[in-house]
Amino acid sequence: MHVHPRPAPAARFLAALLLPVGLAACVSTAGTAMQPAATDAAALPGIDARHYGPVTGEPFAVPAVAPGDLKPRYMRQLVDDPTGRAPGTIVVDPQNRFLYLVQQGGKALRYGVGVGRQGMAWSGTAEVSYKRAWPRWTPTRDMVAREPDKYRRWADGMDGGERNPLGARALYLFEGGKDTLYRIHGTNEPWSIGHAMSSGCIRMMNQDVIDLYRRVPDGAKVVVLPAGQGYGA
Repeated sequence: MHVHPRPAPAARFLAALLLPVGLAACVSTAGTAMQPAATDAAALPGIDARHYGPVTGEPFAVPAVAPGDLKPRYMRQLVDDPTGRAPGTIVVDPQNRFLYLVQQGGKALRYGVGVGRQGMAWSGTAEVSYKRAWPRWTPTRDMVAREPDKYRRWADGMDGGERNPLGARALYLFEGGKDTLYRIHGTNEPWSIGHAMSSGCIRMMNQDVIDLYRRVPDGAKVVVLPAGQGYGA
């Protein structure tokens, strides 16, 4: 859940995808709507870049993901399920930076994720104890102890919003009724998807975590694979 300086931009292999960069911050009781990003859908067979346009109906702005931050490998798509788990199960593959939501009929929705740095990741089986939209964030005591200059001022918590490192949604994972301190959450750093750099949590692009949040109920099973295990692309 760290906030990191952005690295030098990668090659703009998606430069042809002219996503709108307008922000949307209106509050709507009618629900949240994804606004399509202008793109040639045929350019990326099986992948819909329109998922990553700006989001309306939110209390804070969720801008379109910049074209250079979209990596086809990590964009949301329906794939053959490699996990063998029951429909409705979330399976996190930190090694390959994927999160699977198992569907009926041998399929799974696959999302790209960012993961924890080596030695800071949790693995095991848990459940989604509860979910929050635009969650409040409080750094752990360990985070404050490691980097006091960076985190001490937020020791009492940071309200939800555009600058909050948990992004637009968070799913809170408990194991045996105990908080794992492990979260699946959004990020205001979409370029970080596909990297290992957080304090152990799983981060998703805000558009993806909003989609996952809608699909997953409290009590859903979550399996996080240990280091060295994964399903590949």
